[in-house]
Amino acid sequence: MKPLNSDDIQAFLLTVEWRSITEAARRLNLSKSVISKRVSDLERDIGVQLLMRSTRNILPTDAGLTLYEAGSASMRRLADAVDLISEQSNGLCGELRITAPVSLTHLWLGDVIARFAAAHPRLHVLLELDDRLINIEAERLDLAIRVARLPDSSLIARRIGVSERVIVASPGYVEKHGMPDSLDDVSAHRCLCYSNVPASQTWSFPALAPRSKPRTLAPQSVFGSNNGEALRDAAVRGLGLAILPTFIAARDLVDGRLVRILPDEPPEDDIIYAVYPRGPFTSHKLRAFVEHVRLALLVCPWDQLTTAAPLTESV
Repeated sequence: MKPLNSDDIQAFLLTVEWRSITEAARRLNLSKSVISKRVSDLERDIGVQLLMRSTRNILPTDAGLTLYEAGSASMRRLADAVDLISEQSNGLCGELRITAPVSLTHLWLGDVIARFAAAHPRLHVLLELDDRLINIEAERLDLAIRVARLPDSSLIARRIGVSERVIVASPGYVEKHGMPDSLDDVSAHRCLCYSNVPASQTWSFPALAPRSKPRTLAPQSVFGSNNGEALRDAAVRGLGLAILPTFIAARDLVDGRLVRILPDEPPEDDIIYAVYPRGPFTSHKLRAFVEHVRLALLVCPWDQLTTAAPLTESV
């Protein structure tokens, strides 16, 4: 058998990865006809059908799956070797396109990312801030930092931290409206709601028993925003109760502008994830960045801030 063409193998791997000749063509900046011919040429050279094609989907045959798994592993090892050689001689280079939440980056993560960029001056970091769950593949981004309970997807989601959440209000609001004695009392209070997700997801609390569902509240919303810092400002002004991540509320809790409500009934934590496309190629610069952020969040700086002044519901 003659040597296989590496371009044909790359076209095949990406077609299987994305289950689409169209997507493989887009990622390689080639026409669909070129990708289709390369895959057909590979099948001809090997003498085996590798893909089952239909108008709706493309799936690998058993032989195609075997080749995909072996080829993906080989390409990852090759990419690792190239990255290692490049890093040893030049350091990380190229471009790394990242999207991250607005408030987390503004308050804490921006410095972490800047330190990574400073350590790798040949690497061009492009950072876009957005609280929406945007399609990173369609936007041609390498990585997203997300604070959420993520739905299932084809993306790789690596847990890199925990975001504790708290119910808060201003001392003035508590003085005027009283302190809730239980979660059942919260629904009778004025509440400030995050508009990017359903209220039942924001106002959710750990289940009381194993295997039971989380408890949820139906808050009486008097103010809504798609930004956590805007909700914090409204809470400081005494507009109502808000559920905030501690990375937003920490300084105001320490300084007494906010107080913690029902500290023994905390909302469910969110998880901080690094999310990136699943594929045969995962660059060393992406892995290095994820590990850098993970290490920075091993001990969350906002938790260190609140340790000096324990959160309390007293006013």
